[in-house]
Amino acid sequence: MDTAIKYDIEVIQEEARQLARKGLVNRQQPIFTIFKYIRDREWSYFEHELENNEYLLRDRIIDLLGSEKWEED
Repeated sequence: MDTAIKYDIEVIQEEARQLARKGLVNRQQPIFTIFKYIRDREWSYFEHELENNEYLLRDRIIDLLGSEKWEED
């Protein structure tokens, strides 16, 4: 039974946003930097969804995030 998560672009964007907020990735790094935070067996789903939405692994994380809502501190 395959228990791998099926990623959609919103899930990927939120994952990237959380990693950036935690300081684990920098918004200027390439999207493939996120790979080390995704389980190996799920990476193909992740990569496929990025390609379907016309993102390249070399694109910057900030391109994936687009506009972000900022809350006041």
